[in-house]
Amino acid sequence: MDQSQQAPGSLSWRLSSHPITLLTFLGFRVSSLLVYLFGLLFTDNLVMIFIITILLLAADFYYLKNIAGRRLVGLRWWNEVDPSTGDSHWVFESSEPGTKVINATDSRFFWIAIYAQPLFWIALAVVAVFSFKFIWLPLVAIALVLTVTNSLAFSRCDKFSQASNIAGSAFNGGNLAGSIASNMVGRFFSR
Repeated sequence: MDQSQQAPGSLSWRLSSHPITLLTFLGFRVSSLLVYLFGLLFTDNLVMIFIITILLLAADFYYLKNIAGRRLVGLRWWNEVDPSTGDSHWVFESSEPGTKVINATDSRFFWIAIYAQPLFWIALAVVAVFSFKFIWLPLVAIALVLTVTNSLAFSRCDKFSQASNIAGSAFNGGNLAGSIASNMVGRFFSR
């Protein structure tokens, strides 16, 4: 089946608007799992497997947060700390509606990978506990923290983007209800 016969949103990297970004994103997502699962086949050095897996998880976290999210689905997030109070809050950024068309294939790959990887790490945590391989639990815990953080942040970012689009379209209508909705959404997400 060639590219012209595949439906939009099909899970084929050839339909991607950004195939290199998509393949790099998926490569980082899969590589940390593969090193964790099959590292002992190539070496008996647990420390090396631990370090390589951590480096791949960190690269995945950075690439997803700063590059893949923005290019594939038009979303980005970061955490800011107020220096005077020490309070931190998440900041969400989305592309302006109408300026970026999100490719259905990119979006499907992105959201499936975002939610599937934490599930795999949870399953690996359960396997480590039931097989009494507690030495792997710190690595799995770090992987869970990184992957769940990105999953939660991008989920919130997507909800923020949808709410902003609704409020923006109501606000651009020039009516009182749109102005109220925009102010409410702005206050809700500025905390």
